[in-house]
Amino acid sequence: MALLRAALPKAIRGGVRIEYPEYKQTNKLMKKNMGSTDRIIRSLLAITAIILYATGTVTGKLGIGLMVLSGVFLLTSLVSFCPLYTLVGLNTCPAKR
Repeated sequence: MALLRAALPKAIRGGVRIEYPEYKQTNKLMKKNMGSTDRIIRSLLAITAIILYATGTVTGKLGIGLMVLSGVFLLTSLVSFCPLYTLVGLNTCPAKR
């Protein structure tokens, strides 16, 4: 074990702490931009599309497209972040007081 420790660089052993100040100041990468109403509506739409696909009401390429869209809607509602909102400049989160 000591031989393995000596062979590894110090950064991998945990002796050096690497910090990224551009991410430490503020988390601008995935800041929440969806409010609870928006999340609920997206989730309901996704669940409705999944039910339509599961019952066979929607099939084929349209059904597959709806499943992909449902997955995106569920994922974005779970993390409260929509990349498209960032590009457009929308924010449905309530203002912090």
